[in-house]
Amino acid sequence: MTQAQNVNEYISELKAKLLGNSECGMTHYNLAVALLGIQQYDEAEDELMKALDCSPTLAEAYVQLGGLCLQRGDLDECLRYNRLAVKSKPGFSIGYGNIGFIQLQKGEVEDAIRSLEKAIALNSKFIQAYTTLGNAYLMNNQIDDAITVNKTALEIDPNFPIAHNNLAVAYLAKGDAVQAKNYCQKAIELGYDVPEKLKRELELA
Repeated sequence: MTQAQNVNEYISELKAKLLGNSECGMTHYNLAVALLGIQQYDEAEDELMKALDCSPTLAEAYVQLGGLCLQRGDLDECLRYNRLAVKSKPGFSIGYGNIGFIQLQKGEVEDAIRSLEKAIALNSKFIQAYTTLGNAYLMNNQIDDAITVNKTALEIDPNFPIAHNNLAVAYLAKGDAVQAKNYCQKAIELGYDVPEKLKRELELA
């Protein structure tokens, strides 16, 4: 059986379950995630809304709706859904991480830093939050803080390429071209698409 057949069979099973129990928010949510997997975004959005009708505190559903808004380029609506996620589930680190990411996209750097610091305080293994926080610190000219959080990310996963790229940027900003080149080279080895501008700057450094 192919993966596509497996997914379609799983979707059919979930739809059958809902015929017998349409009030189960988790089943609606699982169906939405399966539909997202086969890129049926409109149907997935409908199921996420139904999931929240049944289970208004299902924070993960708000996050998925936020992801759909982000895909459409609607940052404000994405932010709104992630705020609803953390309101419905206090201590939900993914929601805070997403809020910080969106705030950074909107240029609200200090707000982003606060949200991302909260995300890693709630989940010390949230590697994406560390690297996003590193970017926010760089944008706020907190170079040493950027280095610290990206090194923490590498303690979680030594082969996380974004952290190596971020460290290259941070060390270049600090004036340490040797360290910057080493981290840049490692990011390239790990398959990261290092910006051409950074490569050129390091060749000149």
